[in-house]
Amino acid sequence: MLKRYSLLWRLALVLVIVAVSTMVIGTRITGVLRNDAQLLNEQAIAIMQGYAAAAEQAWLTGGQAGVDQWLADMRTREAGDIAVISATDQSLSSVPLTEQERAGLRFQRGVDRRMSFRYGKKMPYLGVPFPVVPEQGSLLMQLPPRLRPGTYWPWVENLLLVGMPTLSALLLGGLLFWRARVPLKALQAQVLGFKDDTQARVTGPLATRGDEFGELARSFNHMAEQVSGMLDTQRQLLNDMSHELRTPLSRLSVALESQMSETELRQRVEQELHHMRTLVDDTLALGWQDTDTGTADLESLSLPVLWEMIVENAAFESGWDKCRFPCALPDDALVYGNLNVLAQVFENLVRNAIRHSPEEGTVQLLGQWEEGAWHLQVVDQGPGVPDDKLDRIFAPFVRLDAARAGHSGFGLGLSIARRAVERLGGELWAHNGTPGLCVHLRLPAPPLV
Repeated sequence: MLKRYSLLWRLALVLVIVAVSTMVIGTRITGVLRNDAQLLNEQAIAIMQGYAAAAEQAWLTGGQAGVDQWLADMRTREAGDIAVISATDQSLSSVPLTEQERAGLRFQRGVDRRMSFRYGKKMPYLGVPFPVVPEQGSLLMQLPPRLRPGTYWPWVENLLLVGMPTLSALLLGGLLFWRARVPLKALQAQVLGFKDDTQARVTGPLATRGDEFGELARSFNHMAEQVSGMLDTQRQLLNDMSHELRTPLSRLSVALESQMSETELRQRVEQELHHMRTLVDDTLALGWQDTDTGTADLESLSLPVLWEMIVENAAFESGWDKCRFPCALPDDALVYGNLNVLAQVFENLVRNAIRHSPEEGTVQLLGQWEEGAWHLQVVDQGPGVPDDKLDRIFAPFVRLDAARAGHSGFGLGLSIARRAVERLGGELWAHNGTPGLCVHLRLPAPPLV
């Protein structure tokens, strides 16, 4: 699962990293900016310390009357409660502290402390000691609204809450787009190049990647190999078929120009038409196998029953007795395939074996079970073929008649058989026996119940 969907896990890992990083960085930035927004700036601190110095000067020079005068002047300049108190928390003016001022005295804070955002319109109380003789008293004053810190904070907080995720999403989207665009562009280039060059393939790191892009690249290469092979086969088939058709057409031309009787001419025409019809049918059958990739109508088939059906037809065509087609398979030998396809495969193999067998020869079917498949052998008693040409007999229009008793054919039967077996997920090959040719088939078996 992890390997098959590796790109999914990589994307999920990137998303988790980005999300966690955004949360951590956003929290830290928010904390730093929030703390900074709750502190008085240097100008506000200087103003408050200046007021404390003025209050101290009024007390030292004018005593209680001086403080009264200073307070009266301050109340015309600043809003909120203002009081000058002693070290014992008593008013140094002629007016005692009010209950509200005493409550503010209990919750006063220094100018270097953070201010809360929960005050609303009510300003916090600040306690500022006298700068020269702090043991004599201090200034208790509500922070002037104009000096309140963090008035910009709601906007900054909203910007952080929206801006940080948005920026992360944009960066992540750009990164993912770039990471996906590079392999897609490489694949696109090969797909476009394949139109002009059927040998175009995806190479390099992209073809070896372990994620979905790598699978897509390898799938394209596999498809390109199949299409390229199919095109080569089609071209070769057309070339070979045109070559094969020239011979019967030439014989027909000679027959028409000769002094043959009408009966002889009819026989020759009928013979050559049958020859050409068989050639065209076999060539089309081979060509369709390159384009037909369907696996419909697959079923469990009994090999002994299938062989009995093939033997029935082969014995009728060749005049052989059925006992010359022995089968050494158990009655429960089953393969998974298409009845018509496998029937054509065995018919081609048996016809080929009969064509090259000696008089009173036999064609037998052998086989053994091999881990989910049946390994079959169709064995004749003919002369065999040269060892270096064993694989060539499966190529279209290849005939090794000199090695196979001088009989003639089109060389398509074994080629059709191999491609049909490969379409069913099997294998087909051959080796020389003692004597004869042994054609091997490995066909998948149905799953055990």
